[in-house]
Amino acid sequence: MVEAILKTEKLTKRFGGLVAVDNVDLELFKGEVHAILGPNGAGKSTLVNLLSGDLPSTEGSVVFEDQELTGLPPYVISHYGVGRSFQKTNIFPKLTCFENVWLAAQSRQKTSMRFFRPARSMKAVESLTLSSLERCGLLHQKDSAASSMSYGEQRQLEIGMMLATQPRLLLMDEPMAGMGKEESEMLVSLIKDLAKEYTLLLIEHDMDAVFAVADRLTVMVNGRVLETGTPDQIRSSQQVQEAYLGNEGGF
Repeated sequence: MVEAILKTEKLTKRFGGLVAVDNVDLELFKGEVHAILGPNGAGKSTLVNLLSGDLPSTEGSVVFEDQELTGLPPYVISHYGVGRSFQKTNIFPKLTCFENVWLAAQSRQKTSMRFFRPARSMKAVESLTLSSLERCGLLHQKDSAASSMSYGEQRQLEIGMMLATQPRLLLMDEPMAGMGKEESEMLVSLIKDLAKEYTLLLIEHDMDAVFAVADRLTVMVNGRVLETGTPDQIRSSQQVQEAYLGNEGGF
């Protein structure tokens, strides 16, 4: 039986009187692509922020590979092997692709303040940088300024930076937001390739993309989990149809 790589129990986030995430129990299994669906305001991005440590939870727990993550800061959670991308592109536009990914790879060193480290350490960082650029499809752009790249390529670069932190779980928050059809198709192909090696949690509004890549889906409404299941189970769920898409909706 495949064990859960990440598990939440009664995870809750309140902002004053607003309950953005309400007693969410979630399991992610190693090697799967797990998509989170729901209308605006359902609590999807807040959930990702709780998993990555960018927001503290009000109640509940997050466990990753038997390590309690609840209350830990984002950089510690990153070092445990949880990478994430953001809704808005989070790169250094004045730096080259190589320099952007180098900074992420360098963060995996035991300390970033050793200015006289052995040459083999720098070789390891360089190797990780180049392999991450190749994996995200940007090796040919390694010397290009990030600001000169298309929006889709900048999203690829952000994924390359995430890969350079050597994660085992990727949290991807609307990676295709703002993309055209061709760029979205390219990113779907990249996500399918990454799924061969990583566990992914994906938030995405592009239904075609979600059903093309996801192994399981969780539907959230008003901060709560409505239903979790396979794509076919979610497609045919009456309560999902009524709550998420309306009585006349359909996948």
